[in-house]
Amino acid sequence: MVGFSETQLLAWLTPLLWPLLRALALLATLPVFSQRAVPARVKIGLALFIAIAAQPTLPAIAVVPLDSPAAVLRTVQQVLVGVTLGFAVRVIFAAIELGGEIIGLQMGLNFAGFFDPVSASQGTASSRFFGTMVGFLFVLSGGHLAVTEALIRSFEVFPVGDDPFAFLRATQPQAWGGEIFALGLWIALPLVGMLLFVNLVLGVVARVAPQLSVFSIGFPVTVSVGLVGMLLTLPLMERPFAEALLRMLTLFR
Repeated sequence: MVGFSETQLLAWLTPLLWPLLRALALLATLPVFSQRAVPARVKIGLALFIAIAAQPTLPAIAVVPLDSPAAVLRTVQQVLVGVTLGFAVRVIFAAIELGGEIIGLQMGLNFAGFFDPVSASQGTASSRFFGTMVGFLFVLSGGHLAVTEALIRSFEVFPVGDDPFAFLRATQPQAWGGEIFALGLWIALPLVGMLLFVNLVLGVVARVAPQLSVFSIGFPVTVSVGLVGMLLTLPLMERPFAEALLRMLTLFR
């Protein structure tokens, strides 16, 4: 009869349990994969696959009883690290959506808001368009693979231990808010400059030809120029997105 002890069972489960928890926390907050359209079974399966595939590269993890305070602290640590990594990527998505909000404000599209069922919040057409485009860009450029690599590397930078808040002191996630405004303005600056020039021209036209109704011709002109500008500048989004993603993921490598 084959038997095994509790110590052997813990030795088998420990290398798999903590990476699984960290991967689950990441997939619960990672853009694209955290959407309600992605079934929970798919997230659990992906997390389990990542945890199993990463076993040869993970450092040795000390075994602790699962009913001990140390196990609770380790669980909190894995959840916090995974959630923070997903939050780092979400900051970039929020920055690009902020750029879309600024562009929509200059175009006049922000007057028409709608309820976005994907994010379960109020949104605008330009912001949702930029969010969808960056989602496609994230997958097509291999961003999900870079995040998976950062997750595996995080076990070397932030190994499994009894101090769940050590990585917070190292990464300082409360300072990432500035990244949203910096990257958002970087994305929106070309179109904002273009639309500012259009508004200046419309102002000159209103002074030269007062009989023309600037309010009736201004809105179609700004919307048309904004749409053309979005079409021209959309291919340029890859560089700032890739640089921002690399900068955020470097904190976990």
